Amino acid sequence: MKYDVVIIGGGIVGLASALALFEKDPGLKVAVLEKESAVAMHQSGNNSGVIHSGIYYRPGSLKATNCIEGRRRLLDFCDEYGINYELCGKIIVATERSELPRLDKLFEQGIANGLHGIKKITAGEIREYEPHVAGIAAVVVPQTGIIDYKDVARAYADLFQKNNGQIFLGECVKNIRQMGNSSEVETGRATYEARIVINCAGLYSDKIALLAGDKIDVRIIPFRGEYYKLREDRRHLIKNLVYPVPNPAFPFLGVHFTRHINQEIEAGPNAVFALKREGYGHFSFDPGEFLESVSWPGFQKIALRYWKTGLGEMYRSFSKAAFVRALQKMVPEISVEDLVPGGAGVRAQACTRDGALIDDFMILKKPYRIDVLNVPSPAATASLAIGRTIAGMIDG
Repeated sequence: MKYDVVIIGGGIVGLASALALFEKDPGLKVAVLEKESAVAMHQSGNNSGVIHSGIYYRPGSLKATNCIEGRRRLLDFCDEYGINYELCGKIIVATERSELPRLDKLFEQGIANGLHGIKKITAGEIREYEPHVAGIAAVVVPQTGIIDYKDVARAYADLFQKNNGQIFLGECVKNIRQMGNSSEVETGRATYEARIVINCAGLYSDKIALLAGDKIDVRIIPFRGEYYKLREDRRHLIKNLVYPVPNPAFPFLGVHFTRHINQEIEAGPNAVFALKREGYGHFSFDPGEFLESVSWPGFQKIALRYWKTGLGEMYRSFSKAAFVRALQKMVPEISVEDLVPGGAGVRAQACTRDGALIDDFMILKKPYRIDVLNVPSPAATASLAIGRTIAGMIDG
């Protein structure tokens, strides 16, 4: 089966890239290969469902530019195709004086990224937005919203197929061979020939790149994020979205509260090293994948640097009481009885050999391949912009 482009991975970025290719050239023959029985089964379907504003990202970075452009395109897409979303806004809350300089920096960064209408509020004003939240200061971000990204991904897939694109499910890539000016992608069922291969394999993106013979100096380290939900009779404690001031040394946003589009209130996530790349449970374990992670020199350096933070995250993973104590910094009324088990997601975090957790998107172009090696949050918000970025890297 011959194609102009084969995309490996049927998540939201792979599907958005497929749409962008048709937008660039409707005559292209494009196929998406997905190993699962449906699209958006992993990161795209197991996230917090937040439409991100762009306030967290360094001005000029790929995250910032793609998030801001992607957010605009996402909302236009949802309006056109009838996908439910809500721009409810959020507050980022400082609970300690030591967090105030970082809160000020976030505010300035939001202004630099073109977020009009964001504002600083006092402790008293916090209660006007979130009556049960305690803090000494906060930033209001009206551009933040909520959505179900599974709905978005399925809409991308439907539109792609209406444009004569093909999605092949249950196709796990086993080998990639370069054959002159084209590549052969082998699965357990078939062989696909393509002029360009785009690797959007998420948690397995590094493995696909290595399978293709690329020399990359990063590895994907999986981090599981676990959530609780507020009992229905306690949902009144949170009106919209409430976030802490993030620790800039650790590439996660901290436990927070998120109202979902179905009106459930989610609390979390923590960030625990996962013992399996698609390990959504406490005891999910794959010995080979675990050894690959812990033997990577970069992971070993991270473990030494963040061992105390990592132990705290693991403790909260197994101790509901510890998880609640973290939440009580912002909502003192929360109790252990208020929470019921929620879901979990696994984040693909690229880690360099020298122990750096890649903070920005990482998309590498080869003569016949494009490797999308690091697209964590806000990739879902930014997906249409990322897709355009990827399509723009293809000549002709």
